[in-house]
Amino acid sequence: MRLGVTMFATDTAMPVAALARAAEERGFASLYLPEHTHIPVSRRTPPAAGQDTLPEEYRRTLDPLVALSHAAAVTGRITLGTGILLAAQREPIVTAKAVATLDHLSGGRVVLGIGFGWNVEEVENHRGPRSFSSRREVAREHVLAMKALWSREEAGFDGLHVRFEPSWSWPKPLSGPPVYVGGAAGPKLFAHVAEYADGWMPIGGRGVRAALPALREACEKAGRPMAKVIPFGTLPSVEKLGYYAELGIEEVVLSLPSAPAGQVLPVLDDYARFVTA
Repeated sequence: MRLGVTMFATDTAMPVAALARAAEERGFASLYLPEHTHIPVSRRTPPAAGQDTLPEEYRRTLDPLVALSHAAAVTGRITLGTGILLAAQREPIVTAKAVATLDHLSGGRVVLGIGFGWNVEEVENHRGPRSFSSRREVAREHVLAMKALWSREEAGFDGLHVRFEPSWSWPKPLSGPPVYVGGAAGPKLFAHVAEYADGWMPIGGRGVRAALPALREACEKAGRPMAKVIPFGTLPSVEKLGYYAELGIEEVVLSLPSAPAGQVLPVLDDYARFVTA
């Protein structure tokens, strides 16, 4: 089983390049970074994880693609992922170029974890009032448009939310890249996974076994192989990782604290025992 790590990369946390080197040296297979473009101070939307106060790292999150370029420059093996990139909040032509450039420069090591977002006012600041309800369809078109730019010599797109004429866009990514969709299990999310993604990233991994039949059914209806399942933000134990292995899961992403190196490295060292177990 491949083990990866994720951390809220901020201006006060362990530098991403140092974290990527440390993770690769300890045998971890992947590093994922999340995204929040900004956090409106109104705080109309309560924290998604149910906290009384939104943790400080949400306000200070680095751009994941820029940060991962630093990781790419100092590593040679580890997979570099977004976990997750807020696809509805990003302009797809520019984002497609940035992802393809990162994949090209890293030698094909990029994976794109995308999500739909939970912060109503953050989404609305990007796309205007009432945009929160349409964010899933916007994200879908953004991903489909990016995949067209990555895969075709001349790519155009004519959708409800994205339109551009046939265009050239290089470099082309070396790895695809694979696209994973993060979020809670359900028919809407699994329809997205089955249509345009390579896998599902359940946050924390709770309820994975019960959800697998529905995901398999959605993939079969779409006429495609079963999507990968990558539990994300997991706190590991021997029992939990063994449970995932029994389900046929091939990669699990472990959660690191958003903190300076003195706090992160002991946790990384503790997790490393699972890499060789």
